[in-house]
Amino acid sequence: MTDAVSIIAAKRDGLELTGAQIDWVLEAFTQGIVADEQMSALAMAIFLRGMTRRETARWTAAMIASGGRMDFSELGLPTVDKHSTGGVGDKITLPLVPLVAACGAAVPQLSGRGLGHTGGTLDKLESIPGWRADLGGAELVDILSDPQIGAVICAAGAGLVPADRKLYALRDVTGTVESIPLLASSIMSKKIAEGTGALVLDVKVGSGAFMKEIAGARELARTMVEIGTDAGLRTVALITSMDTPLGRTVGNALEVAESVEVLAGGGPDDVVELTLALAREMLAAAGIDGIDPADRLRDGSAMDRWRSMIAAQGGDPDASLPCATHSTTLSVPESGILTRLDAMAVGVAAWRLGAGRERQGMAVQAGAGIELHVQQGKPVRAGDPLLTLHTDTPERFAAAVAALDGAWTIGPEAPARSPLVIERFDATHLGDEYSTGGAATVDP
Repeated sequence: MTDAVSIIAAKRDGLELTGAQIDWVLEAFTQGIVADEQMSALAMAIFLRGMTRRETARWTAAMIASGGRMDFSELGLPTVDKHSTGGVGDKITLPLVPLVAACGAAVPQLSGRGLGHTGGTLDKLESIPGWRADLGGAELVDILSDPQIGAVICAAGAGLVPADRKLYALRDVTGTVESIPLLASSIMSKKIAEGTGALVLDVKVGSGAFMKEIAGARELARTMVEIGTDAGLRTVALITSMDTPLGRTVGNALEVAESVEVLAGGGPDDVVELTLALAREMLAAAGIDGIDPADRLRDGSAMDRWRSMIAAQGGDPDASLPCATHSTTLSVPESGILTRLDAMAVGVAAWRLGAGRERQGMAVQAGAGIELHVQQGKPVRAGDPLLTLHTDTPERFAAAVAALDGAWTIGPEAPARSPLVIERFDATHLGDEYSTGGAATVDP
């Protein structure tokens, strides 16, 4: 007989859960048979004891089975998606999706909203007047099928992986968000259920990332590639640096404007570099050869896809973006080289200005955020502008400035440039073993 208490006890004692146990507990939890308290206990047991590769694959499959699955097989185009674990100034999805579509792939990008210091793609796009994040299934397929568009960025429907929605809410209040098996299966269940043919993961590491250390980033990247591979989804992961903000803006409308600069053939070097690196990985994963995405930025076709995509979702690509009503500028205190600009501090400051939210459901300010007048590694002169802070509520300035205390260092010499892309993982890096961490093996 399968019951919640025996499953909790098994994982508490370091045993490998059977497939039947995993299937039952997730289905029962989704239906309300397993209480929140019991699932919270199981989540903590998983946090402490871990999961084998076999368990994680089965857990992910059971979460997918809790809802519907999307199917893009009739599009007649290779499909590919991208997921970022989140960072500061990480606007890459915005230019990347239309760029890859301009190279011949269909890109069904299901995105989310920001929480805390990391921005959300949907929050950024909602600063465009009229743009809609919520699309029906038929509308989504129509946009992807349009030969002039072939790309969509939208919210996941309510019927997609409902077990994850319930479990995420519990993990958020029980100190188990950091569990690698639960985090990886949360991300991958939605991406697999989405029905894309290939997936590229951008796993951030550094002060402004969820993973602060390279060892944790490697474990998360490897686990997600394992899950995708075991589900038959071509999955590649890049580990990328997030010690300093990406680009020159952090916020919602501010990042949209910078993304349009990239699509127009300009923009900050680091944003362009990472956009092209991910685009090349996505095209390779989708089986598209002989196309350099840099050419699609230069010839304007990526911009054409952006404009068509925004219009198809109700937005006006020519409309003025919202601007905050108040701003203040922090000046460079001394001349030299900006050797450090901390991503976490900048992200928290932007959040305090109103660009982010403290809890799900809170509104964000479209125009709030921070402009970086100088990026890390560049020379500065005393008195020049360093950061400009924007908000509609000026009483927020004090808390934002406090978050920036100690956020930068100015020195006599430029630091050695760290690579933006640190490592790459794909199925060739995985072993065949399914049992890890010393857990006892139990027949599925």
